[in-house]
Amino acid sequence: MNRARLTFLGTGTSQGVPIIGCRCEKCTSTDPRDKRFRSSVLVEYCGMTILVDAGPDFRSQMIAAGVTHLDAILLTHNHKDHTGGLDDVRALNYIDRKVVHIYCEDYVLNSLKTEYAYAFTREKYPGAPEWAVHRIGTEPFVIYPMDRNRDLVWVRNEGYRYQLEDGSLVPTDSEPDIAERVNDPCFSGGQKGAKCNGVEIIPIRGWHDTLPVLGFRFGDIAYLTDMSSLPEEELAKLRGLRHITLNTVGYRPHHSHFSLDQALELADRIGAENTWLTHLSHSFPVHAQFCEELDRLCRERSIRSRVRPAWDGLVIG
Repeated sequence: MNRARLTFLGTGTSQGVPIIGCRCEKCTSTDPRDKRFRSSVLVEYCGMTILVDAGPDFRSQMIAAGVTHLDAILLTHNHKDHTGGLDDVRALNYIDRKVVHIYCEDYVLNSLKTEYAYAFTREKYPGAPEWAVHRIGTEPFVIYPMDRNRDLVWVRNEGYRYQLEDGSLVPTDSEPDIAERVNDPCFSGGQKGAKCNGVEIIPIRGWHDTLPVLGFRFGDIAYLTDMSSLPEEELAKLRGLRHITLNTVGYRPHHSHFSLDQALELADRIGAENTWLTHLSHSFPVHAQFCEELDRLCRERSIRSRVRPAWDGLVIG
């Protein structure tokens, strides 16, 4: 099995940490591990670079991680702290000269069409982001390296055009509905009949209160965020993990996120070697104290997994 490498770009709640105007111990901590962008991760897997969620801190996260190329963006759900930075893929369109491939559920796509209507119009404003949106569900799906035979070319005052092999330029909306082409490997992988070298991603269905959300498994690493419940049948997809990420926002029960007790119980049931907590609020102690508390709780409850709070910039794999 190919091993994935995961970098936490953000580990905070929808407000981040520090919260604007807050003067609590966590929000004023000088430990960089207590500074949290909105939740997102970068996954390097089978030679591809994959982003999970692009929230309001997307620009800063990409710059901090030195990212110049993305093969895919996977969206867990449609909330702004997970989609609010998608306009900034414009920079990658320009630098990489490629359309950015986004994978999401139908309802998320419908939300994007409303919030970013200018990215879906037939005659785009010059400089609008260039996306290829692929519909996914709860079945495993395959992503492919970004198309190397279809460059974007910037035409002054007109916007992007595709450059074909013969050098001619065509509008980016000249393709049929690109959202229907997720099962066409030759569109994303190269010439018809060429080996596409795709990689399988396993979605994990969870619930964010009453909203369906997706987590994802990449080999022996799984990333789950913004969940308050996980259907029993999904646990089978999480066997044999080295690392899993679970969300928790505080000690008390929450309508749309796991409490700490719920996260620890789930960590024990899944039994991964390591469990990393994300989507953390300023309700928890500063990093060093929180690590000590988690050690104590795991000993008292005989939890098999090693549980730690993740932090921005942490790399696992």
